[in-house]
Amino acid sequence: MAAVKRPVRPALESALVWLLCAAPLLLILWWGFTGGLTANPVEFVLRELGLWGLRFLCLTLAVTLLARYSGMPRLMRFRRRIGLWAFAYVTLHLLTYLGVAHEFDWAEIATDIAKRPYITIGMGAFALLVPLAVTSADAVRRKLKPRSWRRLHRLVYLIAALGVVHYFLLVKADTRSPLLYGAIVTALLAARIPSWTGARARPAR
Repeated sequence: MAAVKRPVRPALESALVWLLCAAPLLLILWWGFTGGLTANPVEFVLRELGLWGLRFLCLTLAVTLLARYSGMPRLMRFRRRIGLWAFAYVTLHLLTYLGVAHEFDWAEIATDIAKRPYITIGMGAFALLVPLAVTSADAVRRKLKPRSWRRLHRLVYLIAALGVVHYFLLVKADTRSPLLYGAIVTALLAARIPSWTGARARPAR
């Protein structure tokens, strides 16, 4: 009996998505080894990890629309993976802030949080992101009702919005970049609202 072979194309697509998602982190590590992290390496790494976390959050939101309007529903296979990479980058961003910038000096961290409200907003976004990452696992998802799971994961829009506010308050002068991300998140949310309201309006069968 011939052995069942795993399709090559899905495996290659998965490997490509993994590589593309890991590329920014690998590039940051490369810059670290080669001295390319600018004059303020901690601030540079913090900014890059946070930005890539926000970018992957936006991409996670965009996957559903891309799959629907591009005629490529298989793109949905990668939404969870991209979302988990967003969580990974945001987690590394937070750990860099706590462990590298402040060396887990909790008194210093508390003082910094009191002076900078955007840190509280960022930590709030991370706290909301944790249950989404946990419930992305198939075993956990099966324990939740489908409707409850969908409602929970709609929090990703709020998380992305909080990420934009965190970024906007962090920037001291040029706010064009956070405003651009804000426009992207707003557009993605506006594009999803009709499908949510339509589903709610449909009578149960």
